[in-house]
Amino acid sequence: MWPRKDLMELLGIAHPIIQAPMAGSTTPAIVAAVSNAGGLGSLGCARDTAGSLRERGDDIRRGTNKPYNLNFFVHSNPSPDPEGAARMARRLKPYYDELGLAEVPAPKTIYPDFDDSIIDALLALRPPVVSFHYGMAAPEAVAALKKSGSVILSSATTAEEARWLEDAGADAVIAQGYEAGGHRGTREPSTDTGLGGIALIPQVVDAVSVPVIAAGGIADGRGIAAAFALGASGVQIGTAFLSTPDSGINPLYRSALMRGGAMGTALTRTISGRMARGLRNRFVEEMRPYEDESLAFPLQYSLTGPLQAASAAKGSDEMLAMWAGQGVALNRAMPAAELIETLIEETRAVLAGL
Repeated sequence: MWPRKDLMELLGIAHPIIQAPMAGSTTPAIVAAVSNAGGLGSLGCARDTAGSLRERGDDIRRGTNKPYNLNFFVHSNPSPDPEGAARMARRLKPYYDELGLAEVPAPKTIYPDFDDSIIDALLALRPPVVSFHYGMAAPEAVAALKKSGSVILSSATTAEEARWLEDAGADAVIAQGYEAGGHRGTREPSTDTGLGGIALIPQVVDAVSVPVIAAGGIADGRGIAAAFALGASGVQIGTAFLSTPDSGINPLYRSALMRGGAMGTALTRTISGRMARGLRNRFVEEMRPYEDESLAFPLQYSLTGPLQAASAAKGSDEMLAMWAGQGVALNRAMPAAELIETLIEETRAVLAGL
């Protein structure tokens, strides 16, 4: 039924549906469920050390013998900004006081570097697919991973980024539109054009010779069929999988997603320091005037993380980072494997009716 099969052949999957990695929200359980259902399950590994990566990789392999994807951030860690840190501490202190927390801590990086220890762990695990966000790993790392048998993916938000990724070794490119939840894979945040999928996808298809994966706001068979009409060879879906019981999000976040259509989404950098789309809540709205004061990614995250944990402990979603794309109103609460089957049937019906 699928109009194009090049992506399925490349990845060794039965259906061209990729569950987005979503670091912090995905688990080996959802990866295995999606892969066993014929899609490509993905694990967000941005916070993994070499040791935890090996453990979680082994967990996936115990749950499935199908292809799966391990995803990593490749970004530059910023230099300290004492003046900016002091200013942001003053902005956040009322929230810390309200939640009974101690002083706002000094900002710090929260993601391990994609270094030799991670690469060695990947070469030992030999995952079928490795993907990157915010660019591409160093050429020698890409070459080693490809030599070990891993297919390489990465995200682009412009045609220029897509061409660069193909030249850097990407076997397929994810065209991630403005509608996407969380942090888009923009290589340089300051150059983000904010292109929506309907404009971005055909530009990326025309720019590269490798398969293109559409992402951003896709939540049902209509979106999947539209992606193929725009020239994509498959889709990557994130927000829709967060409402499945297989995801690793907390109950407050899960509940909010089912009200997502009423809550709406907004772009903010006040949570992480990098522009990201999430559900509107008190923190997002009250911090809107201070967007430009946010510390560079991911330093800002280290200051808002304690607020999120304390808010969740009090049973409130007012301070949570609840990443969600613009298609959140279409979310459905069903197991991940059932969602895959539903998406396939919906797409089949849409394609048949065209």
